Amino acid sequence: MDFSRGRREDYPEINLIPFIDILLVIVIFLAVTTTYARFAELKINLPTSSAEQTPNQPKQVEVGVAESGRYQIDSTAIGDVSVDELAAALKQAAGEATDPVVVINADARAAHQSVVNVMEAARRVGLTRITFATQTAQ
Repeated sequence: MDFSRGRREDYPEINLIPFIDILLVIVIFLAVTTTYARFAELKINLPTSSAEQTPNQPKQVEVGVAESGRYQIDSTAIGDVSVDELAAALKQAAGEATDPVVVINADARAAHQSVVNVMEAARRVGLTRITFATQTAQ
């Protein structure tokens, strides 16, 4: 006896639409949560120039700040002084230079107040160009 006569055989059908929807949601989630490389992480070869440096560099006043709070201006140790005395020493070191640059070489463990004192002394004598010296990590 053949009972399968008249009945056709149905093959199982896989519906792919829900599978595609889930994959699109995963792709959107990954696109939103992915972090992209920052500009600092790019490896860039900078162009070179044959231009000469400007011949008249501004005068630099080097100020050293030790961990103990002692100061040194242009290789002259002035010790632990007040802001007024520091301002007078900065004015003398700047001399007649027009718009000199004050370079602060502060110890990493120097008190913040010692560095602020140098900045305040420079402001009092009209030295507005201040920069900090750093070194690269080894």
